[in-house]
Amino acid sequence: MDREPGQREAASAPARAVTLLLSWGANSYGQLGLGHKEDVLEPQRLNDFCDPKRLKLLTGGGGHSAVVTDEGELFVCGLNKDGQLGLGHTEDVLSFIPCTPLAGCPVLQVSCGWDFTILLTENGQVLSCGSNSFGQLGLPPGTKRQVIPQVIELLNEKVVCIAAGMRHALAATESGLVFQWGTGLASTGRRTCPEKTLPPFLTAKEPCQVTGLENSKVKTVVAGSCHSASLTDEGELYVWGSNKHGQLLSPAAFLPTPQKIEAHCFQNEKVTMVWSGWTHLVART
Repeated sequence: MDREPGQREAASAPARAVTLLLSWGANSYGQLGLGHKEDVLEPQRLNDFCDPKRLKLLTGGGGHSAVVTDEGELFVCGLNKDGQLGLGHTEDVLSFIPCTPLAGCPVLQVSCGWDFTILLTENGQVLSCGSNSFGQLGLPPGTKRQVIPQVIELLNEKVVCIAAGMRHALAATESGLVFQWGTGLASTGRRTCPEKTLPPFLTAKEPCQVTGLENSKVKTVVAGSCHSASLTDEGELYVWGSNKHGQLLSPAAFLPTPQKIEAHCFQNEKVTMVWSGWTHLVART
């Protein structure tokens, strides 16, 4: 159609943003939520088990995965031989399904270990399910596993952040204390530092306060396979556990108690967030 002189074409409408949920990689137990157990070499769109725009958190463990929505609903899939999906049974699940035992109990955060899961509810309680072979569930002695999430009663102060490693877990409370349980770091510590007595929190099978952080208020905790880290409200990062891959920025092979990473390592900036992989750490200033 001809235009009058000086008349412009109407600007095309901006493309509408589309939110997708994709998964790929190892899938031996159905942990990708795609409905099968075949490994996937390219990102695949997940079935619409929920609106991706509602997703708040995605995480995974040794062979299982978990998703939390904005409304606090928990979806799980993958390996479940120890009940780590919290569904009340031990059958693997190939597609994301709601964790029905937690219906009506909004979840704020979930963290998956090797064969267990810990959950933080909106009211500040911590629950756990799965294997307890190393005390990683933080439940009373004699508990071998739990197929339905159970409240960790010894954490009687409101918790604001949780983290799960391979066989240990952490919780930070509202007042800034840090608790650790599960003996996942103890064997590495004994082997690496045979001349040292390990602090109680490295060998505890129920929540035990982490010593060495008494003068700090911790707001975030993270965990790798055999290390832990905490971030304070002052932007200081403390680390402990295995340093096999140099992830703790220390000359020592193992740190039995929290050590502060010096500010010059972060160009004298305060750290605002920290994440942990299996054997590495990432920090943002």
